[in-house]
Amino acid sequence: MGKVLTSLERSGVFRPIAGPSGRYRGVLSAPEWLQLAEEIHQEGGRLLALWGTEADEQLPPSVHALWRLPHAVYWVSMHLGPDHLQYPSLSRLFPTATRMERAVYDLLGFTADGNADRRPWVRHEAWPAGCFPLRRQEGLQNQLGTAGDAHYPFFEVAGEDVHEIPVGPVHAGSIEPGHFRFSCVGEKIVRLEERLGYTHKGVAKLFLEQDLDFGLRLAGRISGDSTVAFAWAYVMAAEQVAGLQAPVRAQFLRALALERERLLNHLGDLGALGNDAGFAFVLSQLLALKENLLRENEHFFGHRYLMDYLTLGGVQRDLPAAACQSLLETVARLRSQLTSLEVLLAEHSGLRDRMVGTGMVVPERARAWGMGGLVGRASGQGWDLRNQLPWPPYDQFACPLSVQEDGDVAARWAQRWKEIYQSLSLQEDLLGKLPEGSMQATLVTTTLHGEGLGIVEGWRGEVACMLGVREGRLLFCHPQDPSTALWPVLEEAVLQDIVADFPLINKSFNLSYSGQDL
Repeated sequence: MGKVLTSLERSGVFRPIAGPSGRYRGVLSAPEWLQLAEEIHQEGGRLLALWGTEADEQLPPSVHALWRLPHAVYWVSMHLGPDHLQYPSLSRLFPTATRMERAVYDLLGFTADGNADRRPWVRHEAWPAGCFPLRRQEGLQNQLGTAGDAHYPFFEVAGEDVHEIPVGPVHAGSIEPGHFRFSCVGEKIVRLEERLGYTHKGVAKLFLEQDLDFGLRLAGRISGDSTVAFAWAYVMAAEQVAGLQAPVRAQFLRALALERERLLNHLGDLGALGNDAGFAFVLSQLLALKENLLRENEHFFGHRYLMDYLTLGGVQRDLPAAACQSLLETVARLRSQLTSLEVLLAEHSGLRDRMVGTGMVVPERARAWGMGGLVGRASGQGWDLRNQLPWPPYDQFACPLSVQEDGDVAARWAQRWKEIYQSLSLQEDLLGKLPEGSMQATLVTTTLHGEGLGIVEGWRGEVACMLGVREGRLLFCHPQDPSTALWPVLEEAVLQDIVADFPLINKSFNLSYSGQDL
């Protein structure tokens, strides 16, 4: 641990958060904010989130950051003066902070000193400049639909042979909207610039003053392919405020749901990657396996995509012994089917030709970007909360780190296969050792007061939720998807590849539009 962290912990600025070890909370001055950022950067740490909260009668306006070191997570706040809504930018140290800081300005009007990019990020033409919708007294309802910025200044690449290809925001496939502006020489991509924010939903405003049950339903709908991860991060934070721990059986069932969510997404991604590489057989085979899992989910858990399975204090449904046995048989059958299919695909030269060397993010660049999650592990970055900061029940099971070093589409393909087999093994352990007992603890929410931090390893990477509660109502809630910090990396991953390879590279990341666009 560095000098700044040691000093702050000894002085009592940081306090441990109740629950799993390695989670800390602190409020810093502006100099301490920068000193801590410098030290975490020097130690190879990562910035997971940056957001702001508006003042109310008891709290000043504040900017917050969530930092990650291998064996610790720090939720840090800095209070701003009512007439000085500025804070030191982190973009010089953590490049992924640039867009987060732009979003903070669009929503709250807090300015990041040192961030050279002042273009709107989430605002688009939805509200005019100078209107900040997360300010509690903002009369936004009277300004919606008024003229905003009609022109977004994309960066231009100069050169006689350079041409631009605009793609989106509406796409030919059934995907969420996003605009991609390619600058190319011939077919080779020399620059890609993204414009997201078309699915901005005002989630932070929707959470305000709601009860915790409504908040849970909303959290589970931030990004539909990660409903279990977001719901678990939320209930973890809410249960911290309540001083409550879910029953051990419920913890096992939550982990089982999270691993099934991981498995479903990896199967779907592998199928889509095979299809984008011109091998539709992969898609048909893996989607059939995925569909069987979805039907099992509906039968045993109540929803194909496990929506609303987690509750405050536990889970919605228990699993009888016969259901556990049926799911164990599914795991064994899937392992056999997937092993045979992987051997077949490993010998397909066409897949290798499309994937090897395409969409490269080498380990050195991955470290500079602070990449985590699945795509980070495919570029040599060994980050996994289940291994380094395990929470119950993962602290009872071995979750070895698996990484690839090549950082291309082939590495992200291989990493998914490894994580599928690890997830199958974890599901066997969870089902085989499922303890007896209650699946639900009683949680009285009406008088709760305090703050909570929940963070879990979803299938993309760390999913976090930071919330404040007063008299059982949400004072604020900030959910964070790993896609927020990974979308900028995609712009680098496509450089020097050809435009026709973009769908393949994009799918190998498979980031969430909705999850980063709150």
